[in-house]
Amino acid sequence: MSRRGKFLCALTALCLCAGCAVAGARERTAVVDRPDTTLKNDHYAGNRPPLLPSPLIRLPTGSIKPLGWLRKQLELEADGFTGRLTQISRFCKKDGNAWLSPEGTGHSGWEEVPYWFRGFSDLGYVLGDQRLIDEARPFIETLFASQREDGYFGPRSNLGDGKGGPDLMPNMSMLAALQCHYEATGDQRVINLMTRYFRWESAIPDKEFFSRGWQVPRGGDNMAGVYWLYNRTGEKWLLDLAEKLQRCGASWMKPVTGCHNVDFSQGFRKPALFYPQSHDPEFLQASERNWESIFGIYGQVPGGLFGGDEFARPGYTDPRQAIETCGIVEMMKSEIILLGITGDPKWADRCENAAVNTLPAAMTADLKALRYLTSPNQVNSDRRSKAPELADGGPMQVMNPYDHRCCQHNVGMGWPYFAENLWQATPGNGLAAIFYAACEVRAKVGSGTEVTIKEDTTYPFDGAVAFSLSMSSPAAFPLHLRVPAWCKHPDVTVNGKPLAVAGRPLSYIVIDRTWRPGDKVRLVLPMEVAVTRWEKNKNSVSVNLGPVTFSLKIGEKYVRAGGTDPWPAWEILPTTPWNYGLVFDEKKAAAAFEIVRKPWPASGQPFALDDAPVELKAKARKIPNWKEDYVGLVDRLQPSPVKSAEPVETVTLIPMGAARLRLAAFPTIGDGPDARVWAEPAEPMASFHRGKGVDPIEAINDGKVPSSSYDKKTPHFTWWSHSQFGKKQWVQQNLDGERTVNACEVYWFDETPANADCRAPKSWRLLYKDGEEWKEVKNPGSYGVEVDKFNVVTFEPVKTTAMRLEVQCQDRRSAGVYEWRIRTAPDGNR
Repeated sequence: MSRRGKFLCALTALCLCAGCAVAGARERTAVVDRPDTTLKNDHYAGNRPPLLPSPLIRLPTGSIKPLGWLRKQLELEADGFTGRLTQISRFCKKDGNAWLSPEGTGHSGWEEVPYWFRGFSDLGYVLGDQRLIDEARPFIETLFASQREDGYFGPRSNLGDGKGGPDLMPNMSMLAALQCHYEATGDQRVINLMTRYFRWESAIPDKEFFSRGWQVPRGGDNMAGVYWLYNRTGEKWLLDLAEKLQRCGASWMKPVTGCHNVDFSQGFRKPALFYPQSHDPEFLQASERNWESIFGIYGQVPGGLFGGDEFARPGYTDPRQAIETCGIVEMMKSEIILLGITGDPKWADRCENAAVNTLPAAMTADLKALRYLTSPNQVNSDRRSKAPELADGGPMQVMNPYDHRCCQHNVGMGWPYFAENLWQATPGNGLAAIFYAACEVRAKVGSGTEVTIKEDTTYPFDGAVAFSLSMSSPAAFPLHLRVPAWCKHPDVTVNGKPLAVAGRPLSYIVIDRTWRPGDKVRLVLPMEVAVTRWEKNKNSVSVNLGPVTFSLKIGEKYVRAGGTDPWPAWEILPTTPWNYGLVFDEKKAAAAFEIVRKPWPASGQPFALDDAPVELKAKARKIPNWKEDYVGLVDRLQPSPVKSAEPVETVTLIPMGAARLRLAAFPTIGDGPDARVWAEPAEPMASFHRGKGVDPIEAINDGKVPSSSYDKKTPHFTWWSHSQFGKKQWVQQNLDGERTVNACEVYWFDETPANADCRAPKSWRLLYKDGEEWKEVKNPGSYGVEVDKFNVVTFEPVKTTAMRLEVQCQDRRSAGVYEWRIRTAPDGNR
């Protein structure tokens, strides 16, 4: 090339570079399933080799300032019972508390304080609330002061009595709080404490490591802490400890078909946590199989959770089954962690579903009381025990700031953890908008420029999201915008100009460009009414607008149920009908629901009955035979479509999260050949029983006579439950038509040894059905309570269609029956 040609080439290149400097050096858009892990992030602690690289990296606590409705939830939480538990909870009382003792001695050394504290301390840093930060500091300082020379920290009571290994579950929660403290303050003592503590764990023999109690299925939390430390120190022995954690405790490698709801919500993610170290996709797939298995059986309901009240039990899959509040927040945490490991946006969808549709309804709208169990279909929130139809007995659905022990303390992490993960860092020194909510995020991007992005939106109630960028100088980095599964046609503009990119559900729109101060991005996620049909749950339906699922608006009456004047407990009772089926043409479902948008509530709390900013109007008919069942639960769904001759009414649907009384899985009304009449609820046959297959009622008249009152081979029925001890109970037999009865024989179930839970009753009597009334038989003989024999009682003959055996249980005991024979008089046709 001539000298003149070389000059012209150089001049051209110089001009092109100058043009780039003016117009922007980068301008690329793409739609991807995951962030690109072939790139790295220079600013935040993602996975170090040999761990697989992180597709998403959590920003340090304090990087995100929540605004709008989410900030309101956090402020209500700070002013509610979570922010004041040291005044309310006996476990959090400071005087003599083991968690405030440098020697690790005192009361309440187990899970309650750590459950509360990890949410409380994060709440303080997320809000920048100095009161909370100051109140948290003595607990943090005591954790440092309590560390022994060998590395163990915390209450000594968790070390066990020498008959088994230590209980490490409380410390797992405190480790999470320490990590938050480090990210917010840079306190290097956290790194030292965790290093010494994990050295101590490494020395525990495998047979004693996560070997007993609730920690066995939940050890994945400990593994998460190990990786957090490894990614900051690079100490290789920590990977050996992670391998030890994988082989000890529950492995979670086989699909689960039923379990304790919190064990599952917290534990199922363990194999996926180990996946980045193993590089074996089988570990990742195991966690997904676990999720699919439980949700495929018990999660065929709206709201993002599953029926685990407190155990997921075969046959208990109706939307009236509930989830423990602990299960809600632990599931959200698991889904956030799995999002970070995989980058798969489905985990963000799943977490968002739980966060906006179920979590708010577990508490009163002022966040000053909570309930233990919340259901998608729940037409009262009273103190009646709903066992055995719910697995837990007792007042599990009353709103009470003083009760519900584990949930009372654990719920506090829900909103802070959600807020801390609105944004995450990505490979390529970029950022990803994960959960849309009004906020400001401050983070390092590109070559180290600090950018602040203000996000303005009322999502999830509206699909418009506006981003404004500010920084000291231009910076090139990729911005990832999550597209939820329900959104088919997202629309993006940059500085008012449409972005030519076809986003798709469950993807990220990536805008990789040189950003300048004042740049603006607008994302619109068009929301349409959509109907989900739950074929596995009697063909019922739920109605959605974007990520929000809607519930029938049921009038709520709050009735004081204890507590104190500053912190009352409440029953919530319905004041309007709830037994509706929806009327709509499924081929034109979206058109059947009218969207009504209301002004943003002055309270700032959109999850309140009358303050929801969006409602739906729908057509419905009442189903007269749909009622509460014998324990006070909404009766189980029956197959849709359902026949109804009731007039068509217009009903109002509100977001599930704003509905403390809820009907979100609806029957549908039809009149075709497949439509059925709704049957009356079945008559109860016992005051209490544990459920299908457990101490069955059928045993009382199966003809199988035991060899003794503690014959383990012969079936028996009991009223066993700790919540039922010492109570009056009954069991019923229906006769084949009207019969004349004059005697009964009862063989009691009585466990040995003498302090066992089920004993022969203190007393008993016989009742017969006279029309619609139950009356005691006349002139009965002695009601015997002897064991190892039939106790026979005779009485004046009665004509009846049913008999009841009523017992008074012994104090702090239950009772049971092997066999109950009913004798008929000679003219009784028997």
